[in-house]
Amino acid sequence: MSTFTIFLALIIIVAFLLVVVIMVQNPKGGGLSSSFGGGGANQLGGVQKTTDFLDKSTWTLATLLLALILLSNVTIMDGNSMGESKIIDGETEVETNVPAPVQPPVENPAENN
Repeated sequence: MSTFTIFLALIIIVAFLLVVVIMVQNPKGGGLSSSFGGGGANQLGGVQKTTDFLDKSTWTLATLLLALILLSNVTIMDGNSMGESKIIDGETEVETNVPAPVQPPVENPAENN
């Protein structure tokens, strides 16, 4: 398993978690967070602590996602991935078995008269 594949799996997981954390946040009034036990959260930790936790989680996951994307780009540039591009590296493949095109003979109009 290449390094890029590992980074790709981590990026997908972090992106999914980021979507979940954003969807749970409480926009100006009632959101998904209220339907996931809004009454119990008020008694245990308070609304402010829940909001702080979700806000910090969002920023942490967004920063982690950005860092993973940049690190995965470095692994591509190093050539550690399995699918290296020959166009980017400047390599070209030349087939040696291809015959040269045959050109028809050119007729001289002065010889025909």
